[in-house]
Amino acid sequence: MGRSSGFREHTPDGTLAPLLLARSDMTTTAPPPCSVLILAGGRGARMGGHDKGLLEWQGYPLVRWVHDAVRALTDDLIISCNRHLPRYAELADQIVHDEVPDYPGPLAGLCAGLQAMRHEVLVLLPCDAPRIDHALVQALRQRAQQHPGLPVMVRQDGDWNPMFSVIPARLRPAIVQAWQAGERSPRRLLLALGAVALDCAADDPRLANFNTPAQLQTAAPRRDPE
Repeated sequence: MGRSSGFREHTPDGTLAPLLLARSDMTTTAPPPCSVLILAGGRGARMGGHDKGLLEWQGYPLVRWVHDAVRALTDDLIISCNRHLPRYAELADQIVHDEVPDYPGPLAGLCAGLQAMRHEVLVLLPCDAPRIDHALVQALRQRAQQHPGLPVMVRQDGDWNPMFSVIPARLRPAIVQAWQAGERSPRRLLLALGAVALDCAADDPRLANFNTPAQLQTAAPRRDPE
């Protein structure tokens, strides 16, 4: 591996966000086609039970910001949701829902997305990270291209975040089998499957998600969706 260097880009709110990548890991070959899965099927307990993806921030539902960041990257945009399916269907090529009731967690949504995906690679994103951008998703895809067959996860200061990841279709049987055997932690499962890190700065604003009403109200603005 070559010497690591900081790749810095301007985020939509004008700040500089370092994305740490090794120069030798960069590729100029376009990544293969991908499916994109946006997880929006949670209970929203810390949001008072509201459907988080449909809560508005700066005049748009949270899920719309993520949708606009990835819409041009795929012809297979999947949204995992358990409520308000018609509203989510307006933004998706496919919608999926958990096979079991009572909001069993993100791994259930991932399994549903893996079963529906039409390409050989699945990009996994949360609905509540409205500052995510095209460049970050492309960096995840490029990292996955360099490590075919393995999952890729964002890692910040040693902390792995499975909600920003890329998963190859070949791992679908192993992931579904683990779910059926009682596994509920995407992080633990992807690490067991040999996850490769995409290292990002601990304070990268693009990875910040909104879990409470207070975070929604105090978050710095960004530009309108295109």
